[in-house]
Amino acid sequence: MSPEPQDDHAPDHDHGLRDRLVRVGVELVARSGTEALSLREIARRAGVSHGAPRRHFPTHQALLAAIAMEGYHDLGRRIAERVTGARPAEPYARLLVLGRLYLDFARSNPGMFALMFRHDLLRGNGIGLREASQPLFGVLVDLVARARPPAADGTSPAVVAGALWANWHGIAQLWQWGSLQTTVRTDDVEPLLRATLTAHVGPPPAHPN
Repeated sequence: MSPEPQDDHAPDHDHGLRDRLVRVGVELVARSGTEALSLREIARRAGVSHGAPRRHFPTHQALLAAIAMEGYHDLGRRIAERVTGARPAEPYARLLVLGRLYLDFARSNPGMFALMFRHDLLRGNGIGLREASQPLFGVLVDLVARARPPAADGTSPAVVAGALWANWHGIAQLWQWGSLQTTVRTDDVEPLLRATLTAHVGPPPAHPN
C-alpha cells in the first residue's frame, strides 16, 4: 500500500525529497522496468503530489537521468571492488573479470541497464551521465593498453576498447532478448566473452593468473 501524499511545502517534508524520489525510482525500475517510471507513479510511491518532483527536477527526463546516475554509481563501485583494486593483477585476467561483471550487471539489472543507455537521457539532460561513464571507460582503455601489444597500424587503445565495449554491450542486449542463446545454441556466455577478447586484444597469456 502506497503512503498518503503529504504536504509538499512543509520544510521537514522537503528535506531529502530529491533523494527519496531517486530511491523510489531505483526500486521501481528494478521491480517493473523502465515502462513503470512515470512521473506520477514515482510521486505516488514517494508519498507526494504528482507536482512535487518539479521542485527538484524540471523535467521528467531530468528525474530519469538522476535515477540512471545511480546505476553508473553502482556499476562504478563494483568495478572498483572487483577490477581496479583487486586481484588478479594481470591485465588480461582483469579484462575477463570486467567483462563478466558488465554482462552480469546487464543480466541482473535489465531495467537499470536499459535506462543508463537511453539516448534522450545521455544527451543534454544536465545531470552528466556521459561524464559519469568516462572513468569506467577509462578503466577499460587502461587494461586494453596493458594487455595488447601496440598495433602496427597505430590503432589507439581507446578505439580498441570502444570496439570491445560495443561487442560486450551487444552481447548483453542480445542475451536479454534470447537471440544469442537461440542462434549460437549455448546458455553459457563465457565463450562469447572470451571470443571478443581474443578478437580485439589477442589470445590470453600462456600462464594467466
